[in-house]
Amino acid sequence: METRNLQNQTENPAIPCSIEPAVNSDTTKPSKFPFYSPSPLPNAFKNSPANSSVISTPLRIFKRPFPPPSPAKHIRALLARRHGSVKPNEAAIPEDNELGLNKSFGFSKQFLTKYEIGEEIGHGHFGFTCSAKANKGELKGQEVAVKVIPKSKMMTAIAIEDVRREVRILSSLAGHKNLAQFYEAYEDEDNVYIVMELCKGGELLDRILSRGGKYSEEDAKVVMVQILSVISFCHLQGVVHRDLKPENFLFSTKDEKSTLKVIDFGLSDFVQPDERMDDIVGSAFYVAPEVLHRSYGTEADMWSIGVIAYILLCGSRPFWARTESGIFRAVLKTEPSFEEAPWPSLSSDAKDFVKKLLNKDYRRRMTASQALCHPWLHGCHDVKIPLDIPVFTLVKAYICSSSLRRAALGALSRTLTSSQLFYLQEQFTLLGPNKTGHISMYNFKMALMKNSTDAMQDSRVLDYVNMVSSLQCRKLDFQEFSAAAISVHQLEGMDSWEQHARRAYELFEKEGNRQIVIEELASELGLSPNVPVHVVLQDWIRHSDGKLSFLGFVRLLHGLSSRSIAKA
Repeated sequence: METRNLQNQTENPAIPCSIEPAVNSDTTKPSKFPFYSPSPLPNAFKNSPANSSVISTPLRIFKRPFPPPSPAKHIRALLARRHGSVKPNEAAIPEDNELGLNKSFGFSKQFLTKYEIGEEIGHGHFGFTCSAKANKGELKGQEVAVKVIPKSKMMTAIAIEDVRREVRILSSLAGHKNLAQFYEAYEDEDNVYIVMELCKGGELLDRILSRGGKYSEEDAKVVMVQILSVISFCHLQGVVHRDLKPENFLFSTKDEKSTLKVIDFGLSDFVQPDERMDDIVGSAFYVAPEVLHRSYGTEADMWSIGVIAYILLCGSRPFWARTESGIFRAVLKTEPSFEEAPWPSLSSDAKDFVKKLLNKDYRRRMTASQALCHPWLHGCHDVKIPLDIPVFTLVKAYICSSSLRRAALGALSRTLTSSQLFYLQEQFTLLGPNKTGHISMYNFKMALMKNSTDAMQDSRVLDYVNMVSSLQCRKLDFQEFSAAAISVHQLEGMDSWEQHARRAYELFEKEGNRQIVIEELASELGLSPNVPVHVVLQDWIRHSDGKLSFLGFVRLLHGLSSRSIAKA
């Protein structure tokens, strides 16, 4: 479970690094835990993890100033309302504000009869973690970690639902070796108790700093494979973590080759493949640009993993400032440096890996499954490529596309290199093609069912896949599957995009291009009658022969909607 050091580093100014605000505590009731200070963030955030500690992520000092305005103020206000928190210098919210809130979760009330409390091993904004020993039941004699969340801190209905959802996610996600095991949840009048596997190896953050601030490439690969493996598993189940950082990964034991486990699903949520979330949560140094723009999905976790990878390889943060608002401006406006040591001495594959995770356009960012297929991780031990939900989304869009767009995508897929095809081949194999090398839409459903947990019910991923599998489509061989599952946005973010597009257009000219009038093109694109098609689409068709122009071809690859075409 969570083990955070919250001591101050006196030589550095306060650096707010956690987006989620502090909550003042109700101190009227005595604590059952003698080591527990009711407010982990007293005296105007004095002991907040926002203040960089001696074991915190190494500082990153940018050399150029950041102009106003700051996006931070409204973010803090939104989060304060979410959790019912107040500013550090304000009085605590009276208990009257809690009237009407149902703080009963229906959990077992036998915690104190089953467990003997040990020492505190960490605390965060809304609770603390302690060790405990089971004195009865199936876990008798076993040491565990217990996350204790005081009900006095649950001041809004949203805060209560956050706790309820955290337990639901932990209990429904199961079966991955890089997940800290959930045992049971309890409650009493004062607290909720989440009983988890006790990880004694310390935080990933501690290991980074014990190695002088960074890992070698080979050691970093071992860490990244484990992180990507468990996060790809979560994403497949429809769970987005939303607070990935080195502090939230623990080693099982002190052994150098110990298994790494992800913890702290307190900010996690269920998400459907096409769903965009809008609540701003996370930790500032690791927050993705689209989170600050309030429209994001599982890609936000991949940005956070990119930040972790950057830190692992060079020992400094890619985005740094002395204030929270400065960090946000850096995330939104600046690019990470790959010029300073040790980057020039690192492999080109390592740099490419990090850059593809820290792309500010979430559509061009690698998924966890794609990252495991990246050349930098080729040859790594224990790499298992998982099924990737975005493939389902892309295939769905392909099936619903016009014949002209399908021909364009087919031409583009034939320009892919063997390394670019590796990911698609892995996904095709996971879908279980028949003896003739074809898959049907039913394969998509069956492949997902083999990997499902209870979390898929809450995230409604199964509903989405049932809808995809019900679409009418002929069986696909690997060549057509590659056309269907190719991500144009990701290819567009590569240096070789121009060559891919030109070569694909040449192939399209030979085999797929044909004369088409603007009205027919508008119909194929599904444009509404009120769109001025002769104005919008005039550059899409060559005047010389009435065929699709290169510009029209590239735009067709994206399958532009009426709205996006109008903007173009």
